[in-house]
Amino acid sequence: MRLGTTSAPITPRRTPLTPAAALRFVISFGVVSLFADMTYEGMRSISGPFLALLGASGAAVGLIAGGGELLGYTLRWASGGLADRSRLYWPITLAGYVVQMAAVPALALVGNWPAAAALIILERIGKATRNPPRDVMLSQAGEAIGQGWAFGLHEALDQSGALIGPLLAALVLAQRHNYHAAFAWMLAPAIITVLLVSSVRLRYPSAGAIVPPSEAHRADGGSSDGHSTGRLPRVFWLYASGAALVAFGFADYALISYHFAVARTVAASTVPVLYALAMAAGGAGSLAAGRWYDDRGLIVLIPATFLIAAYAPLVFFGGFWSALIGTVLWGLGVGIHETVMSAAVAHMLPPHRRARAYGIFTAIFGIAWFAGSATLGALYDHSLMATTLVAVLAQLVALVPIGMAAKALRAQGSGP
Repeated sequence: MRLGTTSAPITPRRTPLTPAAALRFVISFGVVSLFADMTYEGMRSISGPFLALLGASGAAVGLIAGGGELLGYTLRWASGGLADRSRLYWPITLAGYVVQMAAVPALALVGNWPAAAALIILERIGKATRNPPRDVMLSQAGEAIGQGWAFGLHEALDQSGALIGPLLAALVLAQRHNYHAAFAWMLAPAIITVLLVSSVRLRYPSAGAIVPPSEAHRADGGSSDGHSTGRLPRVFWLYASGAALVAFGFADYALISYHFAVARTVAASTVPVLYALAMAAGGAGSLAAGRWYDDRGLIVLIPATFLIAAYAPLVFFGGFWSALIGTVLWGLGVGIHETVMSAAVAHMLPPHRRARAYGIFTAIFGIAWFAGSATLGALYDHSLMATTLVAVLAQLVALVPIGMAAKALRAQGSGP
């Protein structure tokens, strides 16, 4: 059955956003993401040491982080498919935010690592629910101002919250020396997030009015390049395979911070500060990467990946300054890849196909992240050298399919 065959009511086609309106929409959603990231990135910045305090092993931390990412990415396949079929972009987005924002402050109530693990995973499920439909709405704004700039600007605001949240967690830890108190303080930005996203829904109710598949099929002439059929184009799969290798080589910050605690290279109250610096680097990198992508296309990932691959030896070997530089490179990689990932997929497919494509792409990314996190966590308990080599090699091998995808996009004229 072809994607888009549905009995759901046809949503009236909306008038395309003007550049000024598109920019306002991106900024509005960026502010939502700022407060959302204050909440859940504040939690993620201290989840590793918190799990260690509750008695979890390195392998358990790797499995929890990887399992959360697995669900958080693979469930986007279902969320994206549901959004494309039902075109209920706003309701699905709102539901995801509510679940995610409820899970984080609830960690203040738990006293054992299995319960903490369940809430950490639930937070990832909430994010999985809301991301594909939200990204489709952002990509619609990107049609007016440039996909790279739209996702780069949004990611920069997103990362600003990811900077503030860990600093808030560090401040509470420094004053109270209590992880439960740090999680309790995250209730405030969680409530603000839900109120803000509800206000954006009221202000931009037509943002989710995506072109119905039947109209889009007629508009593109029924071509067989993957833009109007049920198949996804070859370039999509090339890029997805490259992104999967990148994900495999990215150690979750829970494992990195766990190492800092075990090796005692970074003080407990400083661990979230390093994470905040990583998010600041990610925000700056996302702005630069967004503009660079709009000018040069997917090829921008080649030099960026070479640089980012150095994060692993820096965080797992050496002292404090090595850990700081490695963590900043890790954050830079997160910002660049998340920006380019969303922008590139938007160039590969038309709007009515994007939610499903985002879901499939991120499901592949999440499976690879889970496999990588579990592998790196297991290796960590036996050999830091093996952990580092696997992380670096996965990043470098990813350059092959990414380069092929960049060449294919340029040949098709589908991207910048």
